[in-house]
Amino acid sequence: MSAAIEGGATAPLLLRADDSGGVTVLTLNRPAARNSLSLQMLETLENALAAIGEDASVRCVVLAANGPAFCAGHDLREITAHRADTDGGRGFFDRTMQACARVMQAIVGLPQPVIAAVQGVATAAGCQLVATCDLAVAAEGARFCTPGVDIGLFCSTPAVALARAVPRKSAMEMLLLGDMIEAQDAFRIGLVNRVVPADRVMETALALAGRVAARSALTVRMGKKGFYEQVDLPLQEAYARAACVMTENLMARDAAEGIGAFLEKRRPVWEDR
Repeated sequence: MSAAIEGGATAPLLLRADDSGGVTVLTLNRPAARNSLSLQMLETLENALAAIGEDASVRCVVLAANGPAFCAGHDLREITAHRADTDGGRGFFDRTMQACARVMQAIVGLPQPVIAAVQGVATAAGCQLVATCDLAVAAEGARFCTPGVDIGLFCSTPAVALARAVPRKSAMEMLLLGDMIEAQDAFRIGLVNRVVPADRVMETALALAGRVAARSALTVRMGKKGFYEQVDLPLQEAYARAACVMTENLMARDAAEGIGAFLEKRRPVWEDR
């Protein structure tokens, strides 16, 4: 897929897209603004995710960032500038929050798994991005926080993803205190899956992506969708939904191939159907 570009052909690239071996790396590219999520950045990311969702050649996505910060959350300079709007900024704020919600839901709803590769800080909506991704790899020096309470703006939308990724008391501590937490603490509470030296973040994320990409794309797609459908359901409903997914999965040709290959002690040949 081609890189998503801000504005015209001569405008800066907001988001780079690089493909290799069934893995697309999306790189946030506003390093001077600490990769903050301007409305245009959110819309660009939303469009890129939509294109990936329709591309059967993409089997996994790595979300990375250019520069010393992964993502500093919403663009506070842009938000401040729009307070001068005739409505005090309400219309712009609503557009931005709705765009942010769509991006987060697009990541969850994407057929392909998304792996965050985090260097530097991930704050507010940047922390939300990490919590929303299916997996996350963090550099040893990476740090995370939801500091909105410090500036009179509770991180209510980041709380949606955070509360679904970590224990509630851990989420509330981050939201109420706004403290930075170190990478190892993020690992301890389940916000990230791996903590590695900074020079191995992309290597590790790509290795995980490669392992995902080597699986049946149909199986991964069904599994991811089923996971998010059942995870917040009551126990009985969750099992009912999961049983339907398992039955549909068992009917797929790749399941027959995979089981047969296991019993015959050979490598499966996936048809993705």
